[in-house]
Amino acid sequence: MLKIAIDAMGGDFGPGPIIDGLIAALKMNNNFTAIAVGDKNKLEELIPSYYKNRIEILHTEDVISMSDSATDALKRKESTIYKAIDLVKEGSADAVVSAGHSGASMSLATLRIGRIKGVSRPAIATLMPTSENQNTLVLDVGANVDCDAKNLFEFAVMGQTYVRDVLQIDEPLVGLLSNGEEESKGNEVTKEAYKLISKIPNFAGNVEGSDIFKGTVDVVVCDGFIGNILLKTAEGVADTIGKIIKKNLKRSLISIAGAVLMRKVFKNLKVRVDYAEYGGAPLLGVKAPVIIAHGKSNPKAIQNAIFQAINSASSNLNHDIEEKLKHYSA
Repeated sequence: MLKIAIDAMGGDFGPGPIIDGLIAALKMNNNFTAIAVGDKNKLEELIPSYYKNRIEILHTEDVISMSDSATDALKRKESTIYKAIDLVKEGSADAVVSAGHSGASMSLATLRIGRIKGVSRPAIATLMPTSENQNTLVLDVGANVDCDAKNLFEFAVMGQTYVRDVLQIDEPLVGLLSNGEEESKGNEVTKEAYKLISKIPNFAGNVEGSDIFKGTVDVVVCDGFIGNILLKTAEGVADTIGKIIKKNLKRSLISIAGAVLMRKVFKNLKVRVDYAEYGGAPLLGVKAPVIIAHGKSNPKAIQNAIFQAINSASSNLNHDIEEKLKHYSA
């Protein structure tokens, strides 16, 4: 049975939503247990007695706040994220989920759990909604501000393998984010990356930003600087569209009548753009599944982040990434 380590204190709203999400996941899946890392006095009162046999508590009171430096996490061995990561390192847990400091999670996972052989730098991947009934996996979205062509090539291999092994999509298409579809477009790094990624089956070449939301490809590769701006911009646009729709619907009775008819459409739209539906972002390239959830995660987001961790831990993802990198480097 799989065991998932949970950074129970790391989210913006404290342990409440995290434990509620964990309990929701336990209700729906009987094939895992959890280790909640945090203040035992606060956690025990949130856990119903009939779930205490499936949730072990590892007590610690130190929490890395969002204002702390990621490098501080390396020294604070009693912090919740340090202890949660070490549970995986020691083999006491199969995966870790944290809604805390993403930089601390990434740094600790890379240094304590270690990288998969052949991976220069891990990457944070996230699912973006498309106009089709599918999602596009984008990486990196924040782990690496500066990348060389080799890093982008490795991201392509990791992303394609994740989509195939975890999301169960056969022969996923990979695109390289650039400022034009032509092979000649892009900066020197992307031009060199284009040559390297061409080794990979189902490489669709360069794609533009709009292709991400059209579902033209299954995986889009970029550096973490561009990817993070893309992610934050998409979140902002989705939020703004929702506010514009609500504001305009209030202006007339006709609009209100139309809103009633369109309620299902709006509900489906919200589901498509809500990060809670995806749970969190996997940190690809480390030796065990690490899921980085949004700091503002609600119980549903935590539940889905746990399911991501379970799906990754149940797959051959890391072995396949290592084998693919070895094959393409030969």
